[in-house]
Amino acid sequence: MEKIKILWKKYKEIITYLFFGFVTTVVNYGMFALLVRVFHLDVVPANIISWIVAVIVAFVTNKLWVFESKARDAKTIAREFGEFVAGRLITLGLETLLLWIFVDKLGMNDLVMKIITSVIVVIVNYIFSKFIIFRKKK
Repeated sequence: MEKIKILWKKYKEIITYLFFGFVTTVVNYGMFALLVRVFHLDVVPANIISWIVAVIVAFVTNKLWVFESKARDAKTIAREFGEFVAGRLITLGLETLLLWIFVDKLGMNDLVMKIITSVIVVIVNYIFSKFIIFRKKK
């Protein structure tokens, strides 16, 4: 049990990031699949809508439970949210470009490509969040 506590303390941030990333991904994919399969939207607008919903979920979970930002003043929260959205816009552009190329132009499966592009997005988002958005003040 002590070993588990040590591992939890050492890897808590990564574990919670992956857990809440999974939750956010389920929200993103669920919304994406609903919009593409049920409402027959093209992949690009469906991806943008699912992204907006997922970003809101991700910001709240990352701020409160992953990086445990203690900032509660409006100015800091606005900065964090602005940087968070900016970072996510960069990865949205990357993801959307990859989906457009591989789904619309090359005819690959939309849901499979969504999974593959998400791996890249998760890594880049973690880097932005850890080292820029929710960085610990010294």
